[in-house]
Amino acid sequence: MATLNANFLKLKAGYLFPEIARRVRTYSEAKPELAARIIRCGIGDVTEPLPTAAIRAMHAAVDELACRETFKGYGPEQGYEFLRQAIVDNQFAGLGIAADEVFISDGSKCDTGNILDIFGKGNIIAITDPVYPVYVDTNVMAGNTGDADARGAFGGLLYLPCNAANGFVADVPQAHADIIYLCFPNNPTGAVATRGQLEAWVAYARANDAIILFDAAYEAFIQDPAIPRSIFEIEGARDCAIEFRSFSKNGGFTGVRCAYVVMPKSVTASDGMGGRVPLHQLWSRRHSTKFNGASYPVQMAAAAIFSDDGKAQVAALIDHYMGNAKLLREACASAGLPVYGGVNAPYVWVGCPAGLSSWDMFDKMLSEAQVVITPGSGFGSAGEGYFRISSFNSRANVEEVCRRLPALVG
Repeated sequence: MATLNANFLKLKAGYLFPEIARRVRTYSEAKPELAARIIRCGIGDVTEPLPTAAIRAMHAAVDELACRETFKGYGPEQGYEFLRQAIVDNQFAGLGIAADEVFISDGSKCDTGNILDIFGKGNIIAITDPVYPVYVDTNVMAGNTGDADARGAFGGLLYLPCNAANGFVADVPQAHADIIYLCFPNNPTGAVATRGQLEAWVAYARANDAIILFDAAYEAFIQDPAIPRSIFEIEGARDCAIEFRSFSKNGGFTGVRCAYVVMPKSVTASDGMGGRVPLHQLWSRRHSTKFNGASYPVQMAAAAIFSDDGKAQVAALIDHYMGNAKLLREACASAGLPVYGGVNAPYVWVGCPAGLSSWDMFDKMLSEAQVVITPGSGFGSAGEGYFRISSFNSRANVEEVCRRLPALVG
């Protein structure tokens, strides 16, 4: 008899965002006359068209595939050199990153889960709370946790509380951790870490012989030049950190799918027998074995993001979404709600009105205002009492949300 991976049975019945979709669908079916009024500010999916530079590059790449002389079959699993070098030149210049330390993929969500393939069992894994659910769920699936308690916290994970008191940036713990997940700008809270805070984390990782998994998928939204965009801006990070980046939000590639992992050759881990092994060679082997590479047209489109036209068009997209975030922040604050994020990130993190849980607030917003938000408890127990609003939307939709909000919670 075939047996299953029993670790999957530890998980909740559904991932957060499918559950949101289910509730919205149920409401729409029950209230068809209101379905057209629904504005989705929950899932962090982009809404604006792809940059023109990316579209043109994809068209040109497809034309190449139409001719035998320029046809491309399997590409290098790690990514085409033209894209890897463009990433280094435009994103990591002066930080000591080489093109062969960049691995092209089809999404950071995949990468932050797949990275567990190269780590062994028994590692102490630290996550922030609230947290992007993928970090937790993939560790549960991999057998790195115990069961969940009544609050939904899984045994075997080191939870790092993030709250208003610490600005939603976790403090360096006293306890030991082997693997640390950090996400800045943060999903879901929109918080950013200062240079000093990141220096403290790198110092902690080096002192504890730990690895930082640094998710920088939203780095393009940082407005403050004093805030580091990469963990590799911090001295010593090349010895203890792996960085994840994506074209999903800056270039609008959520449906196109392209991202990358920066894996310095200097990051090593124990082989359990007294030796050290570079993680780069393990990730390269994993990547080559389980992945055939992002498609050629997609990689051409990603490289076009770094052209002069592409940079200008991406900047316009960032300005659009950050303009939305500003409007949402102001509307929530005017309604008397505590507001965080939305300054260096596309997410606005908002305290619920007194007496309402985060799912209560979700239901209230949907039923009374036809606005979809994300309940904070879906990101962990410390997210209870908050909700997330995404600025990924049209300006008209955001302005309408801002009109509906004050009457709802005022």
